[in-house]
Amino acid sequence: MSTTFDRLLLMQTFIRIVEAGSLSAAARQLGTTQPTVSRRLQALERQLAQPLVQRSTHALRLTETGERAYARAKALATDWECFEQSLRAEPGLPEGLLRVQVPHAFGQEHLIAPLVQALKAAPGLRIDWLLNDATPNFIEQGLDCAIRVGGTAEGAVVAIPLASVPRVLVASPELLAGRHIEEPDALAQLPWIAISTFYRQELQLERDDGVRQRLPIRPVLATDSLYATREAARLGLGAALLSGWSVRQDIAEGRLVHLLPRWRGPDLPVHLLYPNPPAPTARLRYFIEAMRRSMAEPLWPDGAILPSP
Repeated sequence: MSTTFDRLLLMQTFIRIVEAGSLSAAARQLGTTQPTVSRRLQALERQLAQPLVQRSTHALRLTETGERAYARAKALATDWECFEQSLRAEPGLPEGLLRVQVPHAFGQEHLIAPLVQALKAAPGLRIDWLLNDATPNFIEQGLDCAIRVGGTAEGAVVAIPLASVPRVLVASPELLAGRHIEEPDALAQLPWIAISTFYRQELQLERDDGVRQRLPIRPVLATDSLYATREAARLGLGAALLSGWSVRQDIAEGRLVHLLPRWRGPDLPVHLLYPNPPAPTARLRYFIEAMRRSMAEPLWPDGAILPSP
């Protein structure tokens, strides 16, 4: 029994015979011998159980079946060529709409630059960028994916790790008023601003050598907004445990002081979530890779020398 490859070869040989006008001419164009071309034609006729060509001393003439077979074979050959070219070609740029949920602060401040870059590189792509810190509901909200900082994935979703967010201790120079904080226990003397999503009455701290410590606090303000926490800390209301990326510039420019540089809060994982099933679309795969590339660099410079009290 002939294989699919054999059938394709026989069909391509038949097309060349018709277009070349003779078995010998077809053999020359195919780089083979006339007997080989003749055997291929006979094999195709046996498979179809129909004569395709009427042979004479001087010419070949297609039978009625041969004419139909040639037209169909030509169309199939064209389709196969297009199929091969599509596989060899570079993947096309994604098109269409993606609905993406992202955390308010992270989505506004850290992800806008890579988002803009991805959209500029794929002009046919459109994105609904939905700022929401709540657990995503893919069906009710019609979401294609979500980026989540901290927390765990719920339900039948695929969770792709993108990065981790280090959290650092900060306070304003005004709040410290010249005090030097040298041990974690001294932090309890400060007023605190809590991010209720991640901590409220207690801090969990880790030293760079792996030592851990729990520290009870009494916050004067609790909020679910990183931006509100950062602004209140800048204004001297209290100390805070904040994402390193969000306060790096404030520390460098002296608006906030990096407290106890050897200590920080447990890193928060960043995941990209999408429903499973279905399999991700081409535009979602493109978006996932864009987000991966954007987070290739650490979100906090380990070992960085920053101002401290």
